[in-house]
Amino acid sequence: MIINAENYSIIPDSDASVALQEAFAELAKTDGEKTLLFKKGEYHFYSDKVYSNKLFITNTVGDKEWKKGEVPHLNRAAVWLEGQKDLTVDGNGSTFVIHGSMTNVVIKDCLNVKLVNVAFVAENPDMHELKVVAKDKRHVDFQLDSESKYDKVKGKFCYVGTDFTRAFTQNRIAWWIGKIPADNINSMWRVSNPFGSSLGIKEIKPYTFRATYLSTAKFSVGDRFYVYDHRRKYAGIFVDRSKDVVLDGINQHFNYSLALVCQDSENLTMTNSKFKPKEGGAKLVASAADFVHICSCRGDIVLKDNEFEGAGDDCLNVHGIHFRIIDVNGDAITVKFSHPQAHGFNPLRAGDSVAFVNIDTLLEDGRANILESKLLDEYRILLKLDDTAKAKVGMAIENKSAIANLEFVGNKMTRIITRGVLVTTGGRVKILDNDFDNTSMHSILVSDDAKYWFESGPVSDVEIARNRFGRCVGYNVQVLPENTVHAGAVHKNIYIHDNVLESGKEGGFYFKSTDGVILENNKSDGKIRLESVNSQIEQR
Repeated sequence: MIINAENYSIIPDSDASVALQEAFAELAKTDGEKTLLFKKGEYHFYSDKVYSNKLFITNTVGDKEWKKGEVPHLNRAAVWLEGQKDLTVDGNGSTFVIHGSMTNVVIKDCLNVKLVNVAFVAENPDMHELKVVAKDKRHVDFQLDSESKYDKVKGKFCYVGTDFTRAFTQNRIAWWIGKIPADNINSMWRVSNPFGSSLGIKEIKPYTFRATYLSTAKFSVGDRFYVYDHRRKYAGIFVDRSKDVVLDGINQHFNYSLALVCQDSENLTMTNSKFKPKEGGAKLVASAADFVHICSCRGDIVLKDNEFEGAGDDCLNVHGIHFRIIDVNGDAITVKFSHPQAHGFNPLRAGDSVAFVNIDTLLEDGRANILESKLLDEYRILLKLDDTAKAKVGMAIENKSAIANLEFVGNKMTRIITRGVLVTTGGRVKILDNDFDNTSMHSILVSDDAKYWFESGPVSDVEIARNRFGRCVGYNVQVLPENTVHAGAVHKNIYIHDNVLESGKEGGFYFKSTDGVILENNKSDGKIRLESVNSQIEQR
């Protein structure tokens, strides 16, 4: 069944903030496969009109980061799909223009939902480029990008826009500023605010500002600095407790934190999509944080033939959660979220199998099945188990029923401020035929920890093949579980073959507490560095 968006008074070059949500309410009542088809054009969404509600999105704003007067976890979105079934939203090549701060898309408690053929463009978002256009021994001239707006507020220069007023000098020492150096426009690094150490700022002509320093040695003409709110208050696309979600032909040119978060869901496919700055735009950064973040998901995660360019954190992070046990009482245990940016949802379901994990060795010490699961508050979950003999206060648990398979195939990435792929999932992992270019940390990191980020768990079936690794800082593949005691291999069965390493003196491989590593037919423009600690490696 094809239903035209025009039937709901959703027409190009108009405000669709309310009408689209009303359309979704009607479509939720319609059984069977259906497609909401847009007439190609621009549709506008305004932050003071779109639907809003509370959302707990992993790895976003922590409770201590909310400002006075804000409602914690209150979110709003241009496209809010909740409780939908068998629905395709087809933008037909349209552009959704975002006015103000919001999440682009929410897909919550949905089954068999597709979003296809649409681009999201933010109008004057709270991300700003400062380009060095001139310098001498004491002064640096910065040009502000043409898409940003500014004003003088209470004697201070500020970036201004819908929902924000940000002083040029705000967050003077915050290490969340992106620097794109003049000598490598495809790389990006974390630095402090370029105005943070200035002695003064003055406007020398519209959109050009002169800052005074004791020394200007750290600046070069052509350097670009990106200033943005690092709090991750909104996301790009948020998929929560949904199943069989498809994203195809989705272009996101800016988002306020994680471009795509998939949490506590099953089966996600994203193909032919671009998370990158818009062509001909004034900016070179598209995301304030990760491009794709997968947490405690099941089934198959497929990311194929996508382009990623300009991220303020990892290109992709796939992981579970290590919950800490805080109480054992008979056949029940209480566990808690331990990372300040993850809480408020319950991915532990009745029927799931959980492993008891030693937080020092990161090794499993028994399993149990969940009989009942109850979220007590934002941080604590009560579990009734069929066996608590191995459960001890201070241990961690990992949900072994919520470990996704990953296919990361045929993707291109560049200008990534941290890692290319961070993968910590016990499912089948295929990282094939990708182009890793200019990551400012390791190209691929296999982690696992139960003390810091609490991102689980051990991998057991990983193939990394036929990838091109361009310049990276660190290793092309680093396997680094954060165990403090080696009592056996944490990770196992990693097959790395037929890759091309073009990183010069950087790159290579590192393995810690890992068995069953096979290295075969990898080629490099220099000697391949290989380091290992307590690991079993076979080179063919």
